[in-house]
Amino acid sequence: QVQLVESGGGLVQPGGSLTLSCAASGSIFSIPAMGWYRQTPGKQRELVASIISGGTSNYADSVKGRFTISRDNAKNTVYLQMNSLKPEDTAVYYCNADVRPYAGRTATFRYWGQGTQVTVSS
Repeated sequence: QVQLVESGGGLVQPGGSLTLSCAASGSIFSIPAMGWYRQTPGKQRELVASIISGGTSNYADSVKGRFTISRDNAKNTVYLQMNSLKPEDTAVYYCNADVRPYAGRTATFRYWGQGTQVTVSS
């Protein structure tokens, strides 16, 4: 099994910054893609940012220019730097990893972190 452990959430004022981290462990051969999603009560879970093993990243329009996703492949860890935070960014943030469990298995399996609350309020 694979476990994803998130940290870094909290309360921050508008315009402030937070950095989230998510470390994957367990049966891992490679992680082709990692990402961050967020969910607010009454809304669907939405993709915030994703990054592939080669470093190419994608962002939701709502966070583009403010958030930066990065990963440390040696540590199987993905980060989300969040700057210029807005109240609209308030949500539970979930990391995900699409994992190849071993070399002989080409399929990937999606795992999710436990979620971390980010609250942006004055």
